[in-house]
Amino acid sequence: MVVALLALTFATFVSPPPAEEVGFTRFVELAEDGNVERITIDEDGRVTGELVDGTPFETVVPTALAQEELLETLLEQDVAIDAQPPAAGWVTALISILPFLLIIGLIVFFVRRAAGGQMSQLQGVGKSKAQVIDEERPDTTFDDVAGYEAVREEVREIIDYLREPERFQRAGARGPGGILLLGPAGTGKTLMARAIAGEADVTFLSASGSEFVEMLVGVGASRVRDLFEKAREKQPSIIFIDELDSVGRKRGGQTTIGSNNEQEQTLNQLLKELDGFDPREGIVIIAATNRPEMLDDALLRPGRFDRQVEVPLPTQKDRVAILGVHVRGKPVDPDLDLETIARGTPGFSGAQLENLVNEAAITAVRDDRTRITQEDFEEARDRIIIGKRQSSDLMRDEERRRVAVHEAGHALIAAVAEHADPVAKVTILPAQRALGTTEQLPLEERRLASEGYLNDTLAVRLGGRVAERVVLDELSSGAANDLAGATELATRMVREFGLSPEMGPVGYSAEDEPGGVPGLHGRPYAEDTQTTIDSEVARILRDAEQRAEGFINDHREVFDQLVERLLDEELVDGADIYELLGRPVPRP
Repeated sequence: MVVALLALTFATFVSPPPAEEVGFTRFVELAEDGNVERITIDEDGRVTGELVDGTPFETVVPTALAQEELLETLLEQDVAIDAQPPAAGWVTALISILPFLLIIGLIVFFVRRAAGGQMSQLQGVGKSKAQVIDEERPDTTFDDVAGYEAVREEVREIIDYLREPERFQRAGARGPGGILLLGPAGTGKTLMARAIAGEADVTFLSASGSEFVEMLVGVGASRVRDLFEKAREKQPSIIFIDELDSVGRKRGGQTTIGSNNEQEQTLNQLLKELDGFDPREGIVIIAATNRPEMLDDALLRPGRFDRQVEVPLPTQKDRVAILGVHVRGKPVDPDLDLETIARGTPGFSGAQLENLVNEAAITAVRDDRTRITQEDFEEARDRIIIGKRQSSDLMRDEERRRVAVHEAGHALIAAVAEHADPVAKVTILPAQRALGTTEQLPLEERRLASEGYLNDTLAVRLGGRVAERVVLDELSSGAANDLAGATELATRMVREFGLSPEMGPVGYSAEDEPGGVPGLHGRPYAEDTQTTIDSEVARILRDAEQRAEGFINDHREVFDQLVERLLDEELVDGADIYELLGRPVPRP
């Protein structure tokens, strides 16, 4: 069709060369001389024809004159004569505009076809994009969710309700309405929701909050209605909305423009569906977010998302269980100690632990081995935290010695300080974010930090700087990160923890700082108080520096031996440091 259209357009607009206009007298002369090949005469006396040499021409024969002689001349010269019959005027006009009408018709056809496709797409815009897992319901169970025993117990009654809702009805209790899973990114909130559906053996409808919000106003609300309709058709079922904060953000903020924006309409529709939800329908709504402070208060009132379940970062015990799940089925060394790996990964989420296991496997492959060892996990952890280690040969001899002195200061103080976390290893192999590293492994998970632990932590952080000053009689820029971390910790000790006799029992959280809370433009304390805080922070840091210097002077011989071993071996195990000190290795 496109080819025909192009051909017609070409034929319409690309015309043959124009015919030569000749007068009647000239025409007669050409005919008498035998130069006319053929002619066509219409009823009005207009003549079009072609000369012997192929040149087209046209002329007009006067109809008022007798033309018998002209006819005889034409016949004598064997000129082909055609007569054009009369045609109706409207037929002629129609023929002349027919190509244009055809072009216009084709354009209209294609435009209407495209518009129809857009309309069909618009009709589908309001449909929920939820992924319905019906025939193959989630096979994830609590066996796949390692650790988090407290969270499991809190959501177990959801499973009981979905399995036997009549038990709740007999007791006059309604089933749980909305469950909000809170916690940092990567802690397994989505996995927990899938495990609930798998344990209850029900349909799992999953959608992200961002999928509800579109440029077209009303689309999100339509999708919310469609999602709840799907859940009613598949009951018993679980509706899971991830990233709830993207659709349930607080209304009336600075980012809201008017009351008819798409996000607010979608939120209103979600609130309406939650209010009209019949608890006896066998449907449970679970949502997840890592920013609960951004949620609208209307979502959190009783009857909607009235139960909040926190999924925190895993504890040391949980990390051991999570690592056990991720190494399941992998060729690991029989001597692999998951307890030690868990101790060395405080603050890791479940997703980060999975990535750690994968990085350890990649490390084994890189070394052309099929079995994952403890060293692979240590190298993978260092790669994740500080980047890939390089050879210390890249540093100048002066820099190697300075880094060895610096790291020996950290390691020695961590080994001798009473409340500090034990030292696990120390190295002067540079990485992307550090020229050397001293690794400490806590013996147990801490939920509270004592004053003695905090003071020893400050001494360890300042130990590298103090060692440079005591041994090399000169400071360097290598202690910049140590100073920043120590200053931040000392500031919290004074301003938040109430550990300053000068300040007394007064605490100001980090949110009290300018910019910590929207609309807060100044500190909630006077300039004199800030001066006192600064003075106390400096005092605490000086005290920590003096304690660190005392530790190094008291164990100077061991310190010098540790520096030499670092220069020779580049990596010293923590057990060797305790052996130099004549102390037993701390055990959990």
